[in-house]
Amino acid sequence: MANSSRVQRVADQIQKEMAGLIQSEMKDPRIGMVTVTAVDISRDLAVADLFITRLGENSAEEKKQTVQILDQASGFLRSRLARLVKLRLVPQLRFHYDESIERGRYLSSLIDEAVSKDRQHPGTEEN
Repeated sequence: MANSSRVQRVADQIQKEMAGLIQSEMKDPRIGMVTVTAVDISRDLAVADLFITRLGENSAEEKKQTVQILDQASGFLRSRLARLVKLRLVPQLRFHYDESIERGRYLSSLIDEAVSKDRQHPGTEEN
């Protein structure tokens, strides 16, 4: 399993470097504050799926636009990444919006709502 640990190390390195590259090299103001939350890389290191989020509340259109902008800039970002990581082949970059943080916030709000409703009915509490 040494190969899978190498793949994970490469994914971690790409995540770190891409987070910096997007913030420092991307000049498009529509991007906003983007965070790379995860990177899944194929076993042959040919394709990297980057999962991103944007700071703040974002509409579906803004999410889609951010991914499109990053996909259009993937060649530029890939060439910059090649200078930072020492790989024979720099993987193709594919961007995806990571909905897990928003899903977590939504589930947390549902839990908070359920707890507050339970507190309104003190007689139903179990001992």
